[in-house]
Amino acid sequence: MAQRIPAPAIVYSAHNPAAIKDYRTDPAIVRAMVNRLVLAVTGQPDLPRAWGSLVSPNDKVGIKICAAGGELFTTHRDIVNAIVDGLVAAGHSRNSIIVWDRSLGGIKDAGYRPDAEGYQMRSIAPRDGYDPKAIFTAPITGKLIWGDLEFRSDRGQIPLLSDQEQTSDESHFARIVSSEVTKIINVPVMSDSSSNGIVGCLYNVTLPNIDNWRRFAQGSPFGRAIIADIYRHPMIGPKVVLNIMDGLIAEYAGGPQSQPNYAVHHATILASKDPVAIDAMAVRQIEEWRKTARLPAITPLAIHVQAAAQLGIGNAEAIEVRNVER
Repeated sequence: MAQRIPAPAIVYSAHNPAAIKDYRTDPAIVRAMVNRLVLAVTGQPDLPRAWGSLVSPNDKVGIKICAAGGELFTTHRDIVNAIVDGLVAAGHSRNSIIVWDRSLGGIKDAGYRPDAEGYQMRSIAPRDGYDPKAIFTAPITGKLIWGDLEFRSDRGQIPLLSDQEQTSDESHFARIVSSEVTKIINVPVMSDSSSNGIVGCLYNVTLPNIDNWRRFAQGSPFGRAIIADIYRHPMIGPKVVLNIMDGLIAEYAGGPQSQPNYAVHHATILASKDPVAIDAMAVRQIEEWRKTARLPAITPLAIHVQAAAQLGIGNAEAIEVRNVER
């Protein structure tokens, strides 16, 4: 059967140097950038109708952020607040919206105020946060650790098994994606990854939402490419209605953890319904910065982007960039 060739992708870009200075954002400018992007992506005349075209009143909406970067490199709160306010304008109650990552260790330093935001801020609880019935199996074995659903803390007490590692070729999806949200707004940061090349749209909603994930972040190219298969699982990709990449500050080495020495005030936010196109653009931009800094290329590590294109998830080559004017 012939491979399906996806239509050319459209990525909308909002750039404003005044949006961020000395690592501090201008909330009003960032909000305006997000709003213009959402209007452009949806083609709607106002924000209530724009967000209403992406999610219905009956949907349970989640916003997947990246909170690994601490004060400087966590998904910016101003972007999330603009999204939440747009969803509220479309009829969703603020307290029904879930904002989450595997761990929320960086959010307080990044300016989030969990007790006052109004929306739910959630992390994935070790072990209990995963759904035992929501399984993803892949022909690559991983070593289980504490926090994985099937890890047994009493293993060392069982005779003859104390020296055996606990391994599995199964992962379990977080309950948040398996049963608590029906639509996802995906808001990654623009950052490299030493294991997977880029921590972008595809990565942000896959590996942080499963246990036994380390097997896809190290070792063979085959393991890294499976990120594309995880993305197209019914619990992930079909639920993602919009990707908004936070490139206000971009990292080209050492990410997604905080590495100010390899950071750029990029002052740009990207939006598209095509996660592959945004990731492909981000890889190319990060490669330019790395080349200038004489750092090795990340493209060989980011093979999940091309794998996703080959699976028809999106387009990594034919990409039209439309700049959203101020």
